Amino acid sequence: MTKKQHPINMSSPDINQDDIQAVYETMQTPYLSIGPKIKDFEQAFCEFVGAPFAIGVNSGTSGLHLCIRASGVEAMDYVITTPFSFVSSTNVILFEKAIPVFVDVDPKTGNIDPEQAARAVDDLSSGEAARMRKWLPKKGASTGGKLRSILSVDVFGQPADYDPLRKIADSHHLTLIEDSCEALGAEYKNRKAGMLGDFGVFAFYPNKQITTGEGGMIVTADPQAADLMMALRNQGRAPNDTWLQHTYLGYNYRLDELSAALGVSQMKRIRKLLRNRARVADWYNQRLGQIHEIQAPFITDTTTTVSWFVYVIRVDAAVSRDQLAKDLQQAGIPVRPYFLPIHLQPYMKKEFGYQAGDFPVTEDLGSRCLALPFSGRMTEDQVETVCSVLKTCLKQ
Repeated sequence: MTKKQHPINMSSPDINQDDIQAVYETMQTPYLSIGPKIKDFEQAFCEFVGAPFAIGVNSGTSGLHLCIRASGVEAMDYVITTPFSFVSSTNVILFEKAIPVFVDVDPKTGNIDPEQAARAVDDLSSGEAARMRKWLPKKGASTGGKLRSILSVDVFGQPADYDPLRKIADSHHLTLIEDSCEALGAEYKNRKAGMLGDFGVFAFYPNKQITTGEGGMIVTADPQAADLMMALRNQGRAPNDTWLQHTYLGYNYRLDELSAALGVSQMKRIRKLLRNRARVADWYNQRLGQIHEIQAPFITDTTTTVSWFVYVIRVDAAVSRDQLAKDLQQAGIPVRPYFLPIHLQPYMKKEFGYQAGDFPVTEDLGSRCLALPFSGRMTEDQVETVCSVLKTCLKQ
């Protein structure tokens, strides 16, 4: 096998002829937006995750933003979240000029640490300035805000520990938002990801379990919130508004019909797509489990089913992750650090005064995690090539 004959990509969407035909047929109709396909797509999601309501949107970021709006988050309010995530989970809080309050993560899973979240909630709810400042950023936030929500992230397709998070949220009357953009099909204690908080959000970028090119889906059991978010995605038009009436300040977060048609087609084979990704992850696990310089992904006992979004290894502290990445890329194997800590992004440091050392577990993971090429379309030979090159690079 040669790279030229079988190129190894970082990720590859799994598109078949049925998907192409579904989009083609929709293009023959007069409905390219606000048509029947978005309703079909939403219904498919309701059935798959067991949600009473689903709201299709044009990205996972848009979905998270609408959840923040539906939670009543306002300027200078607090939302507890994690710095080990893609930036959108924090950005949606900033869109409302609210304050993301970071707590560090579990070192094994990379998901938000419920014990730290509980302490942060207690201190921020106390009204005591000294206790509150322990959790607030060094600048850009006052002790006069109101704690509104917890926004948890299901990192790399594994749900966070939601039973304690649910207990914390309920005891302080907070909304619990589940960023399940990486975890479609995952299960926590036999319960589907996306339905573990008040609101759940999925995303369909081309590297996700299913894809619509761009797109997202909100799921909830709250009918009033569902109505609000459905209006907000459509320029703030409430159900009885005419086209030029706008009850709310809204957005154009609509998912177009072509994307929805692709989503409907993909959902028809969602279980097969998930099995294909699990098979590739198993091939990696078999080959990498005994390499002492790296750690394969850790699956905690609360995870009934992991949904493989990416395959992320952790490099031993004695090995330079960045040098290893460079060596792999030079050998034709695309890799990517996953994640870079949000609090150390330039705009976050400038706005809030964060610095290295503020969240040590997140920073450790950010310096050692490396995503290998991964998709449900990978062959066993391709996985073997990646693992063989990885072993060679580790010996250099």
